[in-house]
Amino acid sequence: MARIVEVTELLLREAQQSLLKTSMALDDVVPVFEDLDNAGYWSLECWGGTAFHSSIRFLNEDPWERLRTYRKLLPKTRLQMLLRGQNLVAHRNFDDSIVSRFVEKAALNGIDVFRIFDALNDVRNLKASVDAVKAAGKHAQGAICYSPSPVHTIAVFVDIAQQIKELGCDSICVQDVDGLLRPQAAYDLVKGIKQRCGSDTLVSVHTHSTTGVTLVSLMKAIEAGCDIVDTAISSLALGPGHNPTESLVAMLEETGFESRLDTERLRRVNRHIAGVRPRYREFSDQAFGVDPETFQHEIPAALMLNMEYQMKGQSTPHLLDDVAEEIQNLRRDAGYPALAIPASEILGTQAMFNVLQGKYSVLTSEFADLMLGYYGTTLGDKDPEVVGKAASRQNKDAITCRPADLLEPSWERRRTEALAVGSNGSDEDVLTYAMFPNAATRFFQTRGAKDTPELSRDARGVPERAPVNAAGSPTVPAESRTYIVRVSGEEHNVTVTPAQ
Repeated sequence: MARIVEVTELLLREAQQSLLKTSMALDDVVPVFEDLDNAGYWSLECWGGTAFHSSIRFLNEDPWERLRTYRKLLPKTRLQMLLRGQNLVAHRNFDDSIVSRFVEKAALNGIDVFRIFDALNDVRNLKASVDAVKAAGKHAQGAICYSPSPVHTIAVFVDIAQQIKELGCDSICVQDVDGLLRPQAAYDLVKGIKQRCGSDTLVSVHTHSTTGVTLVSLMKAIEAGCDIVDTAISSLALGPGHNPTESLVAMLEETGFESRLDTERLRRVNRHIAGVRPRYREFSDQAFGVDPETFQHEIPAALMLNMEYQMKGQSTPHLLDDVAEEIQNLRRDAGYPALAIPASEILGTQAMFNVLQGKYSVLTSEFADLMLGYYGTTLGDKDPEVVGKAASRQNKDAITCRPADLLEPSWERRRTEALAVGSNGSDEDVLTYAMFPNAATRFFQTRGAKDTPELSRDARGVPERAPVNAAGSPTVPAESRTYIVRVSGEEHNVTVTPAQ
């Protein structure tokens, strides 16, 4: 009798972030909800991570209302979110009062499964979130950030899995943000986790398709006992994204494994997303294919693309390889954090400063705090000379305690501040403000406003977007528009006025 392999679908969040750099408007995905809800998925990943910020910055949508809509229209399937441990959905640590309130509200608004990770693999940074998820009666999935280094062996990752299990997590995820999980490593790691944590421990594997080998890695993980794998519908898969759901289903045929997925429903979802994806062509990367060189530089595709954009802005695209090499030097100096958010952005920005202005002639405050332990503890040793420079830069000492232990409860202060800038007074609004004060302030002032024409609907009731020109690009609006551009952690308003 075939063993069932469960599937988490990434279409509603990370697939969009990986290939479109933003979130699709809710109206563009609602038409596939009935099929998604009845297709047989173990869970639908739909919230958290970068999607929260994208909702208020780019879509002028309330992320909490979006979540409530997901819950209402997807009643049968577990809804899953990505939570950055003590960072929640932002890039800095929050005190435990904010962490517990955020998790509580996410659970009440519809999240069933919380995938919780820390870019430094500091398990202490997971505890407050895990405790809050368990208190809410939801599923806590602790994630290992798989990012190989001289100090991160399979045995070390298995040890981290055991620590995660001891926190009380209901399942363990191997989270490969770089596409570096080779087939044999996938087999050995899943096998090791099952042996150490118990064969009844649910193990999930998440990986990207960047390097071209990870569909095989999923198969090897399944052979080793993996219970759940992450995929994305094929019209929003591959490249720096994820392996196609339909390809996984086909791969399992006649292997002794099978999924629960309804292929006819998958086909309908795929066709709809293929039809709406061109509306987001201005956010899409050019043809990507695969990038086996990732095995050499070991940098996530999203970070490489962002650095390429930044270097072009500095008129120094020829120095991109130098910056990529410098990121790995910085990773060594910082004790080998995984290249997941926020560590990836911190190292990427510091690497550009090092290449363009001289080695450590400028230290960003974020990199200095990373060196001093204010994001957590890394497995590898940090360069003591750089730690000394960071202490001088920040005028404070290095720490070894859990960083959040130094934070005062801030809930009441955040509520007062949020009310002063236009919050509606709900806990959800206060949390939105706590995550992103500047973006939330702008959002509160424009909430409900439309900067595009009202959507019309075609004969099938599917929303139609603004008209496009003969080249298939959206027509240029007649009025000026203001965009928010983030450079080195700072946000800038840039107003663009169309030529007449």
